[in-house]
Amino acid sequence: MDDLMVVTGGAGFIGSNIVRGLNQRGYNNLVVVDNLGNNSEKFANLVDCEIADFIDKQAFVELLEAGYLQNNVRAVFHQGACSDTMELDGRYMMANNFEYSKQLLTACQQARIPFFYASSASVYGSGEVFAEERVYEAPLNVYGYSKFLFDQYVRRRMSSFTAQVVGFRYFNVYGPREQHKGRMASVAFHFYNQYKAQGYINLFKGSHGYGDGCQLRDFIHVDDVVAVNLSCLDDSSRSGIFNLGTGKASSFNDVGLAVVNYFVDGGTTGPLSLAQAQEKGLIRYVDFPAGLEGRYQSFTQANMERLRSAGYGAPFKEVATGVVDYLRVLDQ
Repeated sequence: MDDLMVVTGGAGFIGSNIVRGLNQRGYNNLVVVDNLGNNSEKFANLVDCEIADFIDKQAFVELLEAGYLQNNVRAVFHQGACSDTMELDGRYMMANNFEYSKQLLTACQQARIPFFYASSASVYGSGEVFAEERVYEAPLNVYGYSKFLFDQYVRRRMSSFTAQVVGFRYFNVYGPREQHKGRMASVAFHFYNQYKAQGYINLFKGSHGYGDGCQLRDFIHVDDVVAVNLSCLDDSSRSGIFNLGTGKASSFNDVGLAVVNYFVDGGTTGPLSLAQAQEKGLIRYVDFPAGLEGRYQSFTQANMERLRSAGYGAPFKEVATGVVDYLRVLDQ
């Protein structure tokens, strides 16, 4: 297929998985935009992918101003952002996540090109209702605010758009190609490495009204994230801002236990229970970090009604199976 498509953040976690997903559909005429400056190991995410070109982010900004997207580009998947929720430099965050996104959206609209972009469940903050409505949105950090503000920018302009625009509020995504993210990688990745290194895993003690390891998040496998992105490429009538989780919250204990049972052969007794894993010292608990107080979501669960109503009906991987699928990839 000769359609040229652009994936910003294409060497990153979700971006490189989208590149791979497009390859699997026969799309190889892909332009990856990224900044490898201080994280050159990200290139490894693209080694098994087919792309037509790699453009540094700053060079791409200059090309946008020169009308680059007017040259027969079919779609833009905008995954490029600073995703560090602990980043305190507000100017840097807003330049990367808000101003850059506005510039790219404008260029896509001028060229009448579909624009699929990464938003975040962080826009909901500490609320307990996760539906795509302004009343439920109150981010806790500047990262969440940058995503929230761009969503608001999109909403105000939606009625005047000349081409498809879809924003995905990613919940807790895990899966292959995230090894470069360091402390921002998924808990499944960290638990896997902890167990390999020390023979047990550490979870946070109780906080914000939750017991030890009982904080709840909506964990979604990156394969499902890619599938939803590509389904919107297939359906040009689908525009708007959509939650992208599974619709089911799982505890950190659930993820931890899936990792433990991946390594531990229960024999005839079957998988260990949480109590057994705790008793054997395979799951332990550490103090909740003081630096996360007031900036941490102890509960997330995507309301998936809007995406389902828009026609996406495929099931999502359960944590117990999705985590094991991921660990098998890590072991390769």
